[in-house]
Order: sequence, then C-alpha cells, then structure tokens
Amino acid sequence: MDKIETLPPPPGVVGSLKAGFDAIASNLTVILLPLALDLLLWLGPRLRVDRLIQIIFDEMSRYASFSGIPSADLKTLQENSALLVEQFQQYNLMSVLRTFPIGVFSLMSGAMPSQTPLGDPSIIIQIDSVFILLGWVVLLTLIGWICGGLFFRWVSLVVTDTPQSTENRFGQSIAQTMLLSVIYFILAIMIGTPVLIVLALVITASPLLAQGMLLILGLLSMWLIVPVFFTPHGIFMRQQNVFSSIYASLRMARFTLPTSSLFVLSVLLIAFGLNFLWNIPSSDSWMTLIGIAGHAFITTSLLAASFIYYRDMQVWLQTVLEKLKANIPTQQA
Repeated sequence: MDKIETLPPPPGVVGSLKAGFDAIASNLTVILLPLALDLLLWLGPRLRVDRLIQIIFDEMSRYASFSGIPSADLKTLQENSALLVEQFQQYNLMSVLRTFPIGVFSLMSGAMPSQTPLGDPSIIIQIDSVFILLGWVVLLTLIGWICGGLFFRWVSLVVTDTPQSTENRFGQSIAQTMLLSVIYFILAIMIGTPVLIVLALVITASPLLAQGMLLILGLLSMWLIVPVFFTPHGIFMRQQNVFSSIYASLRMARFTLPTSSLFVLSVLLIAFGLNFLWNIPSSDSWMTLIGIAGHAFITTSLLAASFIYYRDMQVWLQTVLEKLKANIPTQQA
C-alpha cells in the first residue's frame, strides 16, 4: 500500500485535451492541410465513376438478355442498376485522398457535396475504364499517405519539445505510414469480410437480432480500437518502426486501459458529435466554410491532444516501472 501511494498520478484526460487545444490555438497554420483538402473536395473538380458503373451494368444486361433470363428479372436488374448509377453520381473519387489510419482529416469526404455556392461543379472528369479507375485509386492513395504523414509529423512537432523531434526523418515516417496502412487494410479484410457475411445472414433471419449484434460489435470494436489507437504516435514521436510502435501501443493499453479507454472515448465523442454541427449548413451555402474551419481546428486539436497524452503517458509508465523495479529487492529482503 505504501508503494502504491508513492507512485505519481497518471496524466489526466481533461489536461491532455486542454493542452492539445492550446497547442493548436498557438499554431493555427497546422490546420491548413485539413482546410485545403476540404476546400478541394467541396469546390474542386469531381472524379466520377457513374459512367463506368453504367457501362458495367449495360454489359450485364446485354449478357442477361442473351442468356434467356426472364424479362421480369431483367427488368429488376435494370431498375437496380439505374438506382445504383444515380447514387454514384454524387460520389467523388477524390475522397480517396482521406486515407486511414493515417491521413489528413476531412469533413467533405463523408458528406460528398453535390452543390456548391458557385453552382454545379465546373470540372467533372468521368472515368470509363477499370484500369484508369485503378490508376486513379493508386495515385490518390499515395498522395493521401504522403499528405497524411506530413500532417501527423507536423502536429507531432508542434507538441514535442525534445531535441529528437527536429531531426529530418520525414521519409522514414512516410514509409512506415504506408506499411502501417497496408497492414491495417489486410487485417480489415481478414476480419471484416467474415463479419459482414455473418451480419448479412443475421439481417436476413431477424432484423431485431441484427440490431443486437451491431451493438455487440460496437462494444467489441471499442475494445479493439484502444490497444491500437496510439500506433501512429510511436512512428512520429519516437521514430519507431511499425512493429515496435504496435508493441508500444499494446503495452501502453495493457497498463493504462481504464484511463486510455476514457481518453479515446472522449476523443471519438467530441469528433463525431461535433460533426453533426459542422454538417448543418447546406453545401451550396458559404456558411459551410464555418463548418470546415471548425472541423479542421477541433480534429487537429484532438490529434495534438492524443500526441500529448501519449508522450506524458509513456513518461509516466517509465517512471512507474522504474519505481516498481527499485522496490522489488527491498521487498524480497
């Protein structure tokens, strides 16, 4: 009991959040990247794939007509294809620039605005080839990774006051960013595909049971997010490789799970909760600028707060472990 009482208190959630907001308020230039991405997705050119979707469904309808499929089924296929093409008319492939888990934060990537205060988009680029689509996806993903690495590196430098933070290791951080994104993508496919199949079967059997399953999946996802939430932080603050950073994040979650869970939950609630406020103005109103600016400031401040929390928690963990090791010989004696 005496040993526990002499341990220093862990970093506070509220203090870390406040420090993050103060750091970005003193360095507002950091939010330029989120602002630029949202302005590009809002007022910039559109990369649309609805023509490609129409070509694919036309070929499917032509094949179905030659295969002797009943006219009723063919009509249903044509109606569904027309509905899907109409939905894809609002999709902007430029949203691929918002990469995960490391990327530039964006409000417009999820909103998919179809109108602007300047009227209909003046530049619309239609993609009518699968190979061209793949080329655009690869190019935009690479640009998103580079910009995301630059953004995370920039924020980490703002909140870090150690001499190591001034070293020029941007290329190494970008390489680790790409590797981490590929690992997360593979894991998402391996875990997400069976879950989606089971969820589809449950929805077919009982919609009520599916809602309960979604609630359970939400709780499990929160339990899985916390151990890997701080994986990028080791890459940009401590110049670790991907696997060392993953290990450090898991180790940190193991010793600080209640506090870290509260911090992650607070960040997610603030970010997603305020998104409802930022999306209130319609996309054809200049008031959307306020939402874009507010989103850029809040999300960047939350990212800065997470870097501060990670830095202080790593220092706290090191201090606690050293004190515990120092007390082990005394107890054995």
